[in-house]
Amino acid sequence: MNSLKIKILGLTIGITIIVVLLGTWHNLRTQSVMIERIAAHDSRLLSSTIRNSIRTSMSVGRNDDVRSILKEIAEEATISNVRVIDPNGKILLSADESEIGTLAPAVDLMSYRRSPNGFSFMPSEGNLFISTLPIFNGEDCHRCHSKQNKVLGILNVHLSLDSIESVQRKGREANLISSATIIGIMIFSITFFILYYVDSPIRQMVAAMTRLENGEFDKAATDITSSREMSTLSNKFNSMVRRLQSLIDSTVSYERETAVHKEKLSHQSKIESMNVTLEDRLREIEYLNITLEERIEEVEEANFKIADLAGDLEDRNTNLANAVHRLSALYKMGLAVNSTMDLGQLFNLLLHKATSSLNASIGYILLLDKNRRTLRIGDVVGLQNPGFDRSMTIDLARGGVSDWVIENREPILIRNIEDTREFSRMSRLGFARETILCAPLFVQDEIFGTLTIANRPDGATFNDEDLEMLSTIAAQASVAIKNARLYEEQQSTYLSTVHALVSAIEASDPYTRGHSERVTRYSLALARRLDLPESATKDLEQAAILHDIGKIGIDDSLLHKVDVLSLNDIDRLHQHPIIGMRILEPIQFMVRIREIIGQHHERFDGQGYPLGLSGDKLLLEARILAVADSYDAMTSDRPYRKALPEDVALKELEQHTGTQFDPRIATVFIEMIHKGELGG
Repeated sequence: MNSLKIKILGLTIGITIIVVLLGTWHNLRTQSVMIERIAAHDSRLLSSTIRNSIRTSMSVGRNDDVRSILKEIAEEATISNVRVIDPNGKILLSADESEIGTLAPAVDLMSYRRSPNGFSFMPSEGNLFISTLPIFNGEDCHRCHSKQNKVLGILNVHLSLDSIESVQRKGREANLISSATIIGIMIFSITFFILYYVDSPIRQMVAAMTRLENGEFDKAATDITSSREMSTLSNKFNSMVRRLQSLIDSTVSYERETAVHKEKLSHQSKIESMNVTLEDRLREIEYLNITLEERIEEVEEANFKIADLAGDLEDRNTNLANAVHRLSALYKMGLAVNSTMDLGQLFNLLLHKATSSLNASIGYILLLDKNRRTLRIGDVVGLQNPGFDRSMTIDLARGGVSDWVIENREPILIRNIEDTREFSRMSRLGFARETILCAPLFVQDEIFGTLTIANRPDGATFNDEDLEMLSTIAAQASVAIKNARLYEEQQSTYLSTVHALVSAIEASDPYTRGHSERVTRYSLALARRLDLPESATKDLEQAAILHDIGKIGIDDSLLHKVDVLSLNDIDRLHQHPIIGMRILEPIQFMVRIREIIGQHHERFDGQGYPLGLSGDKLLLEARILAVADSYDAMTSDRPYRKALPEDVALKELEQHTGTQFDPRIATVFIEMIHKGELGG
């Protein structure tokens, strides 16, 4: 596994597979988004056309034609149902006449309430999409309908995408096949290139050197033409072999001649002549030795060239490794930023990943307020300044790096702040800048802030590769921040709607008015005393506010009943946790909140309702909510009794500790009541 060939092949093939797979994933995701947008556009056009047809028929008094229109439209393969409902969910007209007079599903009514004054479109289970469009009361309708009715009905269309699913599946299969083909071609091409242009020439050279070591000069020649460099190296090696063979042959020849002359010397008179000849031969041998040394130097020079080629290959390998490292860092950052929808956590995570990947000391995100032309701090990491004010605002002014980036809508690299006069050394965040990278944060070509990285622990400067990587990180961050903002807006809209429902329920019942607020206050005080994590405390707060939302599905006459409740009445009342869970079921981010609400009437000994859970099987938040809810219920007026005194309520808690209530939570709550820690 220490082969250079294996390392280069493995590295390049790995990079190729990662890049092609990322491209394939992006294409498949884009196809899904485009199909959903096409469905929304077609649904809008279809709903508008149906509404216009209905208004036209009703304006000329042909009301019977409306049902015919709905039945004809329902016969289309892509439309699973079409109906007209009133704002309260009652079905007025439908292609399926058996539905008329019944209530539409809650998800259809929720779709209308998302946009009561215009077109609304939302996905449902499977490939079903629900759209609603109000039919407003116009002047041509006043002869049959009161002017006070703003909306005559809501057109509700169920659009099925089952017919498109096969097309999407074929596109996805074609995408995967093309990606696999590309990967195969690239792997074959890279393998062929390495084997033909690198591995094969090196093997030929090694074989030739082995033959040369064994004295096989005639077989030591090489003929490499795969590349200019390898051809030059082959020619130099062949020339060296020929010269070395010539020198050795000359040396052997001279040695043989010397031996012959020695044998022929028989007389003293010839000794002097032989000595002279021998001296000449020695001088020639010395000359040959000098020539041989020169040839050896040529061989060493050839070896140096081979070493240079190996070094060049090693440098390229290092560059590839650096590229893989940066791609890996960007991939890990993409996974990290998509793992959270909390803006605070997202900012902190982005800055830590960016400073770590670029080996930077300080990083910060500034958010733009266009109306005030100011910047506010999203988050900062690495700033060692105890007096730093994170709530400060920074005016956009010339001389600021972020101002330059926002005005020019492009990133900037300042290798050394001392080399530029346009920007000051001291940042308005209170630290001395040395080397800086700053990139804009975009959402649909609109800048909403900047991402800045400054200084390095080793004193080195940033370079163009660092700027390119920060720009890529900023692009990823922009998308993640936009998604997080949309997620927070969605949460806020859902919670506002549900809170309004709770307020409406309590406003209609003087006995429960303020109950949710008090239970929330008690629950949060208990959570803080028990050191619950922040995320669990937040879930508990929402569950405490919404814990009785299921009573919206219970008759008011039963909720306000003064007489003794029958077993049937009690069973119906016990359904309100389940009803509450069903109401919140479409809200995806409230999964844990639904579980808390569903368990707040369970008992620690398992004798509660609706599921009969016990002990540690109950969520800790649900056990806290059960104590707070029971205490407020005992100390509040009810239709069938007056509020119990505080000491009586506390005695009830003590008596049911370990049976109805978690003993640890009940004990802490009673202690807090005695110390007055729960407030008025």
